[in-house]
Amino acid sequence: MIEIDAILDLIGRNHSFLVASHAHPDGDAIASTLGLTCFLDQIGKKVVAFNVDGIPDELAFLPGAAQLVSDPGKLGTFDVCFVLDSGNLSRAGEVLRSHCAKLVNIDHHPYSDPFGCVNYVDEQACATGALVYRIVERSGQSISKDLALCLYTAILSDTGSFRYSNANPEAFRIASSLVQAGVSPWHVAGNLYESRPIAQIKLLSSALETLTISPCGRFGAVFVTADMMSAAGAGPEDTDGLINYPRSIRGVEVALFFRQEGSGVFKVSFRSKGKVDVGSLARELGGGGHHNAAGATVSGEMGQVRQHVLKRLNELLPFAE
Repeated sequence: MIEIDAILDLIGRNHSFLVASHAHPDGDAIASTLGLTCFLDQIGKKVVAFNVDGIPDELAFLPGAAQLVSDPGKLGTFDVCFVLDSGNLSRAGEVLRSHCAKLVNIDHHPYSDPFGCVNYVDEQACATGALVYRIVERSGQSISKDLALCLYTAILSDTGSFRYSNANPEAFRIASSLVQAGVSPWHVAGNLYESRPIAQIKLLSSALETLTISPCGRFGAVFVTADMMSAAGAGPEDTDGLINYPRSIRGVEVALFFRQEGSGVFKVSFRSKGKVDVGSLARELGGGGHHNAAGATVSGEMGQVRQHVLKRLNELLPFAE
């Protein structure tokens, strides 16, 4: 592929690299960042991993997690910055421009902005981690156990443990090769799903009390306020996965999760089972994402935000028969 060859050419001709991903990172964002960082280090390049919000606790087991930088003030200058899984540069931080001579966009989100000198975007890829795997595979370099662990975690996370519609044949092919390279699936799953802090479980209990199902039964929602997080001793990172509970209900086509980010500001996450394009709805609200998984930040009081979002869903659902 032309973009992969262009990326490998940039890597060959340059020495120092910054690898970054979007704020409020998920498993694919962090694991693909650390995976590409591992690859560049493996071939003798100077490389720094960056995310403005740091590493979520459940991903701290990944190789290189302790070295990831979260303070832009501690970054130097680099020949090239790889921006991963971000859709647009603002999600990772416009400040990155001032630290790098060149930007490269590697992403699998639809409508990804072409902000890089190279834009390697494939919305059919199961995860950004799969795109990093393709780059490594094309380079001819061997895949170390640390690199394999990062890329397997990226793919496992973004396919919902191979449950989502993006769990395509390539996802299984790559995962198989990474297990052959030494990854223990139980080790990854145990860290991601079997080591939750008690605060997260307390928050889950509170969030489930807010569960509402629409009269038509086709969408469900839960919400978390700042007061609820404070009472549980939890943070935003402890809300990961809460949206899966309304989505798991029989008959629900779209699940929503509202999280208060500040006074009059809410992050709204959407998950669809396929009939409704929640990515389009999120873009209407100033956010973005995929057909089945998306999000946006909306200003207003909780009641207003819920009413506006649910009204739009009601308008969309009749067209999803």
